[in-house]
Amino acid sequence: MENFRKVRSEEASAGGGAEGGGPGSGPFADLAPGAVLMRVKEGSKIRNLLAFATARMAQPATRAIVFSGCGRATTKTVTCVEILKRRLPGLHQVTRLRYRSVREVWESLPPGPAPDRPGGGSPASLSVLKNVPALAILLSKDALDPHQPGYQPPDSHPGPSSPSATPTLKRSRGDPATGESSAKRSQLEPGASGEDQTA
Repeated sequence: MENFRKVRSEEASAGGGAEGGGPGSGPFADLAPGAVLMRVKEGSKIRNLLAFATARMAQPATRAIVFSGCGRATTKTVTCVEILKRRLPGLHQVTRLRYRSVREVWESLPPGPAPDRPGGGSPASLSVLKNVPALAILLSKDALDPHQPGYQPPDSHPGPSSPSATPTLKRSRGDPATGESSAKRSQLEPGASGEDQTA
């Protein structure tokens, strides 16, 4: 493929892997009409996606949101979901994995000054059909069926912004501060070398 350049990439219409724009399409066919669909792409900005998703999920009428991405956008999809779960605790999650068909169109590069290449003619095109991994994650304010595959309950652990639950030790006036008792100075005995001394 060194003599070709990619012209465009489009989703193949054949097969059931295509996602439409309606709430009933995709891996979650039983979504409520008010569900928000977020299509994450490779060039999407995470802060823009999260600003929109947080604003929509703050509305009481919005009960669910779906993040979907394929190919190189899958890691960005997971990042958006994890950040939103920390911002809005108590969300139920269902994850679905599948493959989507993507058709890439490649065009041959113009011939260079090399003498062995024939000149003239229109550039040849090449079409490649690829199956790329796709990820769709549903976050819902309402409880979901815990027996369905890919279900994840709301996180019960406190977030990083909450104060730590470790107790602090109090000391009385006469007690030494932490580390003072173990930081005693060692003195060399007469005739002992520094290598034999242990702290």
